[in-house]
Amino acid sequence: MATMTALSPAILAKYQPVIGLEVHVQLLTASKAFCGCVNQYGGEPNTHVCPTCLGLPGALPVLNRRAVEFAVLAAKAVNCEIRETSVFSRKNYFYPDSPKGYQISQFDKPIAENGWIDVLDAAGAPKRIGVTRLHMEEDAGKSIHDGFADSASRTYIDLNRCGTPLVEIVSEPDLRSADEVFEYLTKLKEILLYTGVSDCNMEEGSLRCDANVSVMLKGAKEYGTKAEVKNVNSFRYIRSAVEYEIERQIGVIEDGGRVVQESRLWNNAEGRTFSMRSKEQAHDYRYFPEPDLPPLVVGAAWQAEILSMLPELPEARRERMIAEYEITAQDAATLTATREFADRFEAAAKKAKSPKRVANLIQSELTMRLRLAGLELEQSPVSLEGIVMAADLAESGELSSKMLKQLLDTSFAESKDFPAVYERDKPKQISDVAAIEAMIDEVIAANPNQVAQYRGGKKTVAAFFVGNVMRLSKGQANPAMLNELVVKKLDS
Repeated sequence: MATMTALSPAILAKYQPVIGLEVHVQLLTASKAFCGCVNQYGGEPNTHVCPTCLGLPGALPVLNRRAVEFAVLAAKAVNCEIRETSVFSRKNYFYPDSPKGYQISQFDKPIAENGWIDVLDAAGAPKRIGVTRLHMEEDAGKSIHDGFADSASRTYIDLNRCGTPLVEIVSEPDLRSADEVFEYLTKLKEILLYTGVSDCNMEEGSLRCDANVSVMLKGAKEYGTKAEVKNVNSFRYIRSAVEYEIERQIGVIEDGGRVVQESRLWNNAEGRTFSMRSKEQAHDYRYFPEPDLPPLVVGAAWQAEILSMLPELPEARRERMIAEYEITAQDAATLTATREFADRFEAAAKKAKSPKRVANLIQSELTMRLRLAGLELEQSPVSLEGIVMAADLAESGELSSKMLKQLLDTSFAESKDFPAVYERDKPKQISDVAAIEAMIDEVIAANPNQVAQYRGGKKTVAAFFVGNVMRLSKGQANPAMLNELVVKKLDS
């Protein structure tokens, strides 16, 4: 692994990182942006193509209405203002995976601008990151540099991805650390997944991020020279790449050098960025309005129709669930991790005697066992319906905490849902008043000091007697009945 001279905390503290992100998001439409070809990852190379996405003479683009709807949904989800009339442009450049010699994009009149995403800064305080713009464009093809016997001397081109509908979401340079970058991207991905406009699968290229990183002395008024870190395929690697790039640039300046404006790639194996190409002279893409597409008009009526499809977004949903179900912020964060799981929880919670107890069981009992088993929530052998049943039994006093834990352990050990295990191994609970009173009398007689403490005003000692009776009954005493009888006996 490449090494870089470690910089002291004092040197690092002299500088202020400045980071902006450009996130490309593939839209989850059935067909491509400007033709009827299937919009699907994979397939035999160059089979999801037609004269339009291949850029053959005479083939004209036709805008995908669903792509526009998804772009508007994404834009509103990140609090952007929708431009009623936007314009498509040709972004001209030559590269082998772009057969037309240009990319249909948006330039000076994008579909949306002036949005924001709230994150937490290093101190845990809310911070608003501006979203400069969200614009629509089409994706290019893919250059394949390996996987063939002659890869050392040839590059292959797969044009299946040509014409895939994208939105590019450009942030303001408001991010100040690699951790803030990670937080912003995590929030953005969560929001996009909730809207359903993309699957955000980074391994398949559905979400790609470039980070523009610069540093300046604290208190300076002008930003430093930025380097663009491109094509990093996970949020964890992006955080590492940004951390490295910040230290690299500070080291260059401290050594008396000058940061060069360039594109850099992240090498995860070596843990460093390396130069890809200089950007000292900015590209002149010679943008001009796309002559084959009219201006895109998304009027008030169409906007209202699209916005009716916008679901409740994660932050709003968490706040509502905290209030409605009296759950903690941590519970709400777990339960809203995905829109699908939040939907399933709410459907189940509405049938439960105590939604709060359902949430507590998920957070305390279910997630712990999933973590130990290395499973995700969606892979749990215990369904949410099973958790509701367990919560209801605990709420009614038919199951003690110990019994509940034992049954859940069995469910996970045997990969069986809770209802089936409960029906088979249903514990015999002692609900006979005389039997429970006899055990309480035995424990009271054996613990006169604790009895004196209770009757002296230390009422919390009642839990001591409940615990001892529960042990004496081998966890089978009816919890609700036991608690009531213990207090009655101690007060008599």
